[in-house]
Amino acid sequence: MYLHQTSKRSTTRRSALAITSGLLLSLPATAWAGVSPTTVSQSADPGTVLHVTKTVTTPVIPPKPDIVLLADETGSMADAIASVRAEMASIVTTVKAAQPDAHFAVASYKDLGDADAFEVLTDLTANATTVQNAVNSLVADGGGDTPEAQLNALWQLGDGGDAITFRASSSRIVVWFGDAPGHDPSNGHSEADAIASLQGVDAQVLAIGVEGPGLDATGQASRITAATGGHYYSGVTAGQVGAQILAGLQNLPATVTASTTCDPGLSVSFSPALPQTVPSGSDVVLDETITVAASATQGATLGCTTEFLVNGASAGDGYTQTVSITVNDITPPTVSCGPGVNPDGVTPGGWKKAGFFQMVASDNLPGVTVTVTDVKTGTTFGPYDPGTYLKLTQAVGASASTVSAFAGAVPWQFLFAGDARLTATDAAGNTATAICKVPPAAK
Repeated sequence: MYLHQTSKRSTTRRSALAITSGLLLSLPATAWAGVSPTTVSQSADPGTVLHVTKTVTTPVIPPKPDIVLLADETGSMADAIASVRAEMASIVTTVKAAQPDAHFAVASYKDLGDADAFEVLTDLTANATTVQNAVNSLVADGGGDTPEAQLNALWQLGDGGDAITFRASSSRIVVWFGDAPGHDPSNGHSEADAIASLQGVDAQVLAIGVEGPGLDATGQASRITAATGGHYYSGVTAGQVGAQILAGLQNLPATVTASTTCDPGLSVSFSPALPQTVPSGSDVVLDETITVAASATQGATLGCTTEFLVNGASAGDGYTQTVSITVNDITPPTVSCGPGVNPDGVTPGGWKKAGFFQMVASDNLPGVTVTVTDVKTGTTFGPYDPGTYLKLTQAVGASASTVSAFAGAVPWQFLFAGDARLTATDAAGNTATAICKVPPAAK
């Protein structure tokens, strides 16, 4: 809106007004931002479904922010510009304390008949001095009639004009402040064009209406901010614009998504389903379902890694969670009382009658062993390696079982009152049994 003329940017700078806002530009204290718990580690049977409550606390300032300040630079905006000029150093410092990789750009607009109706004063930069100098160069003059040329400016910031070099995977935020509605069309660009251009770069728009409802007099600001997932602030006094910029950056929609990779046999899902959108700094609470497939390799340790993204950008290491599941071995071994050899290594005819046996056992995983028990007395010997040969002899009337070393290929001889029970036990504790019949004592 036109109020008065001042000299152009190239010759004179308007000095900053003394502003006593009484507002401290600071971020609210946040104990934690990230995902909790960050790790899940346990054992589970194949076919098991586990549930974990997962809390994703979004950052107060979105990650990797590319923040474009778009100022109405017409004559009525002197006090608002002075507020931003005075507060800009605090805004940059505070935002960078929360997101050290924050970048800032500064652009301005006037009316269609003005020189510099749209201008980029600095493209995105991490240099605070460059940003401050760009804001310092804003001069409130021009304007002509009441509506201004913001629709063209907003179009220029998006993929229509590509006036800003946004970084890959950044959170794109346009902070727009002014006090008057815009011509539609503006330099040939309609409101719909501006919205489409901003959506083309996934930019969220924060609109700050200065000193009354003028910026949204035709509903433009409300529609543009709604269409881009931003927010409109109405009636902000000129001296509070700087403070409102920082407050608005802390109240952006934060959309949480997840990128997950898992080993075969393990999967995770979330309820409610992602994406979920909350105000920045708020929590997204999820039920994480971890499914171990029935066909998962027993004894293996399987993993999943999930990176939670905020507004499509990586929010840092604190937003990566790992799941580690050791799949229990639930398959019992096999065991049998196989044909044995005599001390000369020969399987004799009638090996069962002679009492020569072999401890035959196997398992899906290494580590199986075999014990031998006299079923009549309950006395147990071992463990022994699978494949061990033995001689089983009936000890009539024996009060206790005994075992003695034997000669040749048969290392063990068992003197049992009853039959021998072979018990195979694997590393997970699964068991299986088989009976070796003790031959009757010779008469």
